[in-house]
Amino acid sequence: MGSPLLKSLDDAMVGVRKLAFDTAPIIYFIEAHPRYVDIVERVLRKVDGGAITALSSVLTLTEVLTRPVQLTQTELQEQYLDFLLHSRNFSIAPLDAQMCVQAADLRARYGLRTPDALQLACAIQSGSQAFLTNDIKLRKVEELRVVVLEDLLQSESGPS
Repeated sequence: MGSPLLKSLDDAMVGVRKLAFDTAPIIYFIEAHPRYVDIVERVLRKVDGGAITALSSVLTLTEVLTRPVQLTQTELQEQYLDFLLHSRNFSIAPLDAQMCVQAADLRARYGLRTPDALQLACAIQSGSQAFLTNDIKLRKVEELRVVVLEDLLQSESGPS
């Protein structure tokens, strides 16, 4: 029933050769979110070092760029584009008809929002072993391991 709570980042990455990213971890990294930037940086070091390859769907471009475009934050737009389009061992995957069909199935079975279903379908179709997110509602998805950042922080800091 969904992804189990994980003990640590290392546990979460066991057997992961390809990791799909949801939009939130990318925002946390680029905008240096005080709670999550360190854990996302640790994941990205594994990617940059070649231990795993990473991807996100092309939908992520729309999601990360909307607010900076609204606020005419050109530098932030460029940071997102540079990261998503030019990072080592990180790629942007296109969406195709097969992914959209799978996204409809995921939406129907799990009650997901369309963007979440598309991100997950892309992850599954690309052969990713895990999906990095901070959306706890996605834990119920059984088709791949869902790694929730907050779970990692809680497990590494111990009981509060």
